[in-house]
Amino acid sequence: MKNCIENLTMYAAYHRDKRNIATHFVGVPLIVLSVVILLSRPAFAHVGGVAITPALIITVFAAIYYLSQDFWLGLVLTLFLAGCLAIGQATLPYEWITWLIRGVGVFVIGWTLQFIGHYYEQKKPAFVDDVMGLFISPMFVAAEIAFAVGLRKDLREPIEKEVGPTLIRPPKAA
Repeated sequence: MKNCIENLTMYAAYHRDKRNIATHFVGVPLIVLSVVILLSRPAFAHVGGVAITPALIITVFAAIYYLSQDFWLGLVLTLFLAGCLAIGQATLPYEWITWLIRGVGVFVIGWTLQFIGHYYEQKKPAFVDDVMGLFISPMFVAAEIAFAVGLRKDLREPIEKEVGPTLIRPPKAA
């Protein structure tokens, strides 16, 4: 299994344009939220008022994975995932069509932002070459937010040494 720096470096190689990264700050959380909403049905059982759903099961495994990669990023992502789960649980009383429209709508908005960002980047999304990129993207966003506020130089420096700093690239001539 790759470590945190290896995973973030692989993902960062596809994301060096600041505009692309900015779209990921919104797009990735929306995609994660939409997946949690859509996986919040069916509820297999209820334990202590909590619905046991595919979303809950996958989120627990995701949180364990993120925590094993990097404790601080994992902690932030675990809190974010808990918030997504709360929203997903809140959708359970909705009629199925309302639940579906909300989940799919948020999904489409998130992916639209991703593809706009990759237009600026002039590179394909990381998941095209490695499906694990779908799972690494939330960790990348958390790391980039930390970098933006001056935290986690221990992660930023080896990543930038390998793939270079972020910048705004001019569009390619037609």
